[in-house]
Amino acid sequence: MAARRMNLELSRILEGGSRLGVLKWVGKMGQHSMEVPGTLLYTHLGTVPHLTQETLHTLDNLPSVTQVTLSSLAEHQEVLEEFKKGFRKFSGLHDTVLYCSLHDPATPGPAGYTTNKTVSVWGGGGRIELTVAKFMALQKSVQPDWYQSMADGETWQDNTSRKRVRKSVDRTLAHLDECLLLHQQSQELEGAEVFGMVEGGDILEERRRSARETAKRPVSGFCLDGFQTGVMAPTLRAQLITSVTKELPEDKPRLLQGVGRPDEVLACVEAGVDLFEGFFPFQVAERGSALCFSFDISPDPERAVLEPTDERGTAGKMSQNGDRSLDDKTLMTSFEINLKDERYRDDFRPLVDGCGCYCCKNHQRAYLHHLLVTNELLAGVLLMIHNTAHYHGFFRTLREALAGDKLDLLKRRVLGERNRQTEAKE
Repeated sequence: MAARRMNLELSRILEGGSRLGVLKWVGKMGQHSMEVPGTLLYTHLGTVPHLTQETLHTLDNLPSVTQVTLSSLAEHQEVLEEFKKGFRKFSGLHDTVLYCSLHDPATPGPAGYTTNKTVSVWGGGGRIELTVAKFMALQKSVQPDWYQSMADGETWQDNTSRKRVRKSVDRTLAHLDECLLLHQQSQELEGAEVFGMVEGGDILEERRRSARETAKRPVSGFCLDGFQTGVMAPTLRAQLITSVTKELPEDKPRLLQGVGRPDEVLACVEAGVDLFEGFFPFQVAERGSALCFSFDISPDPERAVLEPTDERGTAGKMSQNGDRSLDDKTLMTSFEINLKDERYRDDFRPLVDGCGCYCCKNHQRAYLHHLLVTNELLAGVLLMIHNTAHYHGFFRTLREALAGDKLDLLKRRVLGERNRQTEAKE
């Protein structure tokens, strides 16, 4: 008997466009579900960076969907084809839904290598050029539960012309049609769900056209591309996403690529986005930083994630540590603390007061500072444990806020961290 198709059941749609619900019948056998808004589990070759599977599963409420990327898998195509059982079994992943995206959101490759018939990904061995046929051959070797269609997404540069944006939409739709045709002919991809790519740069008409035309195809969801952090003003991004989501059916999920900062997540959820890539905790850990923003909306003080006054006295210093450009992925944001800073050498508090993760229950900021300045591998492990737990806790609270009409309160909690940073800088 064929598995049921994935379906999004919405319990609430708020006036501004925020959506609360459950994605049901997820996976080829329909054995999983996922609450939205939600985030995927970011991995590199199926492994959350710095964490073993055993360590990862000490964390509660992990996402049911694991993200892998063709940019890291493409150079292993021959091995996977010889193995024949798909990447999930090859990598020892269990009880998870596998989503395969084209690019790695944490390490985007260089632009300028797209043609009418090909796109390029960048792996450890350099550039790999993909036609639709090669792209689909890769997907057949990976055997994911979800995958995005091939797309021309290189329209986010400032000097991109209207003609180039239009060509991007046309190419992406043509790629989608070819992918769907090959998908229907593939036994290995039977039961897999295809997500259509919505392109269009910063041109409203092209965004709408891309969304409308993609929605006419038999896709299971939509990937909104070209809205990555730093490529356009947040206000413009919210306006475009709001317009795009109006063109999409309500019962299919919308996944936003390249956005992970908490303030941006909140704005995009209000614009109608359901799913996000979970790369932000990794980016923060790679900077030697820990997520420490407040998202508590409960009147119970024992549930407080961070006392609002904990970091106020150091907000100015934090900006000097690298928060000069909140749109640069390589620099600190106001949602983290830089534990390499000398002032944490004798700070014996946990990373976040009230956090129940292993790191915060057993170690202090001073110990993390010591591990980082001595280049100990344990630093990355502990930071990823905390950052992953903190970030997923934020999404859990986001869903609670939508259910309990407390979104404005959550925004005040989260954005208060950024606003204090801005005030300190000025």
